[in-house]
Amino acid sequence: MLEYADAMTRTPVEVPEGIFARLRERFTDAHLVELTSAIAWENYRARFDHAFGIEGENFSEGAVCAMPVRTGP
Repeated sequence: MLEYADAMTRTPVEVPEGIFARLRERFTDAHLVELTSAIAWENYRARFDHAFGIEGENFSEGAVCAMPVRTGP
């Protein structure tokens, strides 16, 4: 699913058939429609917010969510 989301987020959007083939092994067409809709909606919101300079609350400078640093294996 993450590979699919990454492919849908790129410009231009080009999702290789191999990704769809792997998704179809686990999900129905209805599931894929819902997943695609959710990813597209989040991409829309991110681009809309970016165009207007809207940043999320409680995010670090630069509008990114900082990941904690791992301290072990």
